[in-house]
Amino acid sequence: MLKTIVVATLASVVWSGTAAAQDALPVFKSSVEVVPISASVRDAHGRAVTTLHAADFEVRDNGVRRPILGFDVDDRTPITIAILVDTSGSMSAGIKIDTAREFVRRMSATLVEGRDEVGLFTFDGGLHQQHPFTQHPASVNESFTDIAPFGITSLYDAIAETARRLEERPARRRAIVVLTDGVDTGSAIAPSDVSSRASAIDAPVYVVATVPRIDQARYMDRAATANVRSTADARDLALWTGGDLFWATGTEDAAARADQILTEIRHQYMIVIEAAAVDDWRPLEVRVRRRHLVVRARAGYFARDGRSHH
Repeated sequence: MLKTIVVATLASVVWSGTAAAQDALPVFKSSVEVVPISASVRDAHGRAVTTLHAADFEVRDNGVRRPILGFDVDDRTPITIAILVDTSGSMSAGIKIDTAREFVRRMSATLVEGRDEVGLFTFDGGLHQQHPFTQHPASVNESFTDIAPFGITSLYDAIAETARRLEERPARRRAIVVLTDGVDTGSAIAPSDVSSRASAIDAPVYVVATVPRIDQARYMDRAATANVRSTADARDLALWTGGDLFWATGTEDAAARADQILTEIRHQYMIVIEAAAVDDWRPLEVRVRRRHLVVRARAGYFARDGRSHH
């Protein structure tokens, strides 16, 4: 997503002999398109790093380093979460649906009433809204009852449609969290296309796989080959958007993953650069100077020719 702002540059301070400096006067430039980038940083142990400054970051747009126009980190900024739960037939096995229920319960209990926003969706062959976006998280938990898993898994189509609905929400911090045990078996959209849509609105996708530990390696193998339109899998999709893949093999894991994901979202760094004046997809790369740290941010954005604004 691009935003238009008016950029003011401060005039030089003029000195005359021993006179005090005159007040710096803003010189206004025409409006420019800017690109907001949400970036999360972890250390080698996977812990969130929350003490960095703008000077610690480097942003490259299509390989070219771009100046950072804005920088902020504030864990009190409202967030909007779209929770997407797989209700295809395979989720009825074992405690998978109970794991999903615990995740929804924990996240709903942790979000801040009246400030944060959450919506609940389920999917099988299609997307179903269980609860519209609301600033009353407890009501979302109450709506997740009497779910009967059935049907195929159209994972990528569901994420793409959820990203479209999330784009309408005004929060600066937005994310999609997907709980699934399966691989995509019915989508018309490839993971790369879905990641482009989520990246374009700066919405990281976190995939929580409710797969027993003994089956996790096999799950990754199946995920990479299930969708004939692409060799990419759910983890690739998540990483391209600035999110990640997590495992949850029971209710205890589900609560821990909910806490981990929310902590990461709350401590995202908000970085702003000027958009390129072209009509094109622009790959982004966000780095930090400390090489042992891992940065996750969206893979790119759709630029539009903003020269008409100048």
